[in-house]
Amino acid sequence: MLQWLKAFAGYVAPIFLIMSPVLSYSDQALSMHRNKSSAGFSLDIPLIMLVASFFRVFYYPGARFDTALLIQSFLMIIMQVLLLKIALDHRAPPASKGGEAALPFAGVQDGAWEAKRPYGFWQWRSPKPYWQFLLYMFITLTALELVLGPFHGIYPFYSSLIGYIGLSVEATLPIPQIMKNARSRSVKGFRFSVVASWLAGDAMKMYWFFTSPTQIPWAFKLSGMFQAGCDAFLGIQYFMYGDSTTPVRGQDVPMGWAASYEPKPGYISGRATPTGRRTSASEKRGLD
Repeated sequence: MLQWLKAFAGYVAPIFLIMSPVLSYSDQALSMHRNKSSAGFSLDIPLIMLVASFFRVFYYPGARFDTALLIQSFLMIIMQVLLLKIALDHRAPPASKGGEAALPFAGVQDGAWEAKRPYGFWQWRSPKPYWQFLLYMFITLTALELVLGPFHGIYPFYSSLIGYIGLSVEATLPIPQIMKNARSRSVKGFRFSVVASWLAGDAMKMYWFFTSPTQIPWAFKLSGMFQAGCDAFLGIQYFMYGDSTTPVRGQDVPMGWAASYEPKPGYISGRATPTGRRTSASEKRGLD
């Protein structure tokens, strides 16, 4: 029975891993397209997965790992490009209500992870730099592959290096969303289907990595274990914040919350009085 189960998992796991990009992100993409909004979705997710997938593709010639993982990488690139396009198309413009918050990390100064980055990396207001960065990365990796490929003394080291870098980057995938959820104390805008598919994928991936008779480098195993731990914590956040009504920056404030809000003493429509007390309507007219 155990041998049959192991053989069955050996067939199912590669198919599941190949289809995981579509299973994991199609619902998120459809949700943003239907709602015409990408609020609550971290744009760092496409960045991380695209960088990791490109590096994994160029890692293959030197490592010759299981073909299923290579096919998954190509499908992930296609899916993440589509997801990035939808997310960029449905960002709120800066001039609109909540527009600044809808842009990736725009104006955020209260978190080290989301502080302004050098040269505004992946915080650009125009979609064009996102696509330029991806094109330049692909050209650079292609050039390095062609230049270093003939040098058999250097190429194995280079291949292992980009493999570990790419898989290390992929392992950080849940971290931006974890930080975003913790800062806002909400999971609104991030689909539970994504988390569920990540957790299911982690379970299937871990089983396959450690039982597969095909070549699975340790880089994949270490990356998978770290990512599984982060995904589990993201699942815990859904139980913690799933029913939260805490208002999130850039989103409309619920009427019940607004009704119970009392302005701080000393302010009327953003103007402080010299004594720090609220002024009456007549006093306000006098100030004007």
